[in-house]
This record gives sequence, structure tokens and C-alpha cells, in this order.
Amino acid sequence: MPSIKIIVVDDHKLFRDGLTALIDKHEDLDVIASLEDGVKLFEALIDNNPDIVLLDLSMPNMNGFDVLKKLKKEFKTIKAIAISMHDDGNYIARCAKLGAQGYLLKNTDEQELTTAIREVYEGNKYFSQEISTKMIDSLSETNSIKKFTKKETEIIKLLAKGFTTKEIATKLYVSTRTVETHRSNMLKKLKVKNTVELINKAKSLDLI
Repeated sequence: MPSIKIIVVDDHKLFRDGLTALIDKHEDLDVIASLEDGVKLFEALIDNNPDIVLLDLSMPNMNGFDVLKKLKKEFKTIKAIAISMHDDGNYIARCAKLGAQGYLLKNTDEQELTTAIREVYEGNKYFSQEISTKMIDSLSETNSIKKFTKKETEIIKLLAKGFTTKEIATKLYVSTRTVETHRSNMLKKLKVKNTVELINKAKSLDLI
């Protein structure tokens, strides 16, 4: 039986090395490359054809979400398992939506790691009971959230780019008070306390 070919992608070398050492203990698993970001991954895919990519989400140059999009579009035979420190349901649901066949937390044990790899290789999906529950809760929350209006979407996109309230008001030909009113309404819709939380949650829900 041929080995399952795996590429590990994570910007922390110590974590990559530890993961590789765990995987390579198993005769049916073979880490063929250990890389620091998505850009390096797609360079490696020119000459390599892995079965599985173990993928961190928070990386410089090209994050895990962008990698999942590109894999889904251009490398459909490669299966991806997200491996992250985030147990936020929004992250998990977004990964599933972008084509990840599995999701593991970085504190997972060796048995779950190898089980997930083998399950996904066989064509199944791997989301633990805990992860599945968080994903379902997140999808329920997303469906219950009132959608942003066109103007709110314009404003939050500008906020995410670092524009101030005054700059946004000038750009959209409205008053600063109008911008603040829209921002306040968005805070209520996403049940967050400040602009940073608003932007982060909107991104995790794929609203911007």
C-alpha cells in the first residue's frame, strides 16, 4: 500500500518539526515537504503532488483561507485539513465552506491527528464532535444575524482599510454622525463592543 503523501504548512518551524516527527513515525504516512506559508506551498506544488495538506490558518504572505480558495479552484484532487489554535465556530464554518475536509486544533493528540489524515485520505470528512457543534452553532448564529445594508457594507470595508470616521464621511459624502450611526448599528447586529471586534467578526463571518 502506498504511503499517504503530506505537506505541512505552518509559519512556526518548531510546530512544523514536531508535527512532521509525529507523522513520520507511521509507516503509511510520509511528510514530503514542510513549508512556512501559502506562497511556498504553491511553489512546491509545481513539482509535488501531495494527497493531504495540513494547513495553518494564520500565516504571513498568504493565509490559510486564501490557500483553501486556491486549492479548491486549481488543485481539486488535493485534500486540505486546517490545523489551528482557533476553536471559534466562525473559523471552522468558513474553512468548511472553502473546501477543507477536516479541522483540527493545535492541541490535538497523535491519535486524532493520524485518524483525521487517514479518514480524509479515504474520502471522508473529519470534524470532531466538539468542532462540529461549534460549527453548527456558528452557522445558526450567522443565519440569525441581520444582514448589513449596502451603506453599512461600504463603511465597514473602509473601516477595515484603516480610514477614520471623518475620512469615510468625506469619501461617501455623508456626515460623521451618519457614519457613527451606521457603525453603532453594525456593532448591535454582530453583538460586539468596538470597531476592532466588529471588523474581526465581520471577516470571520465572510461579510467583508
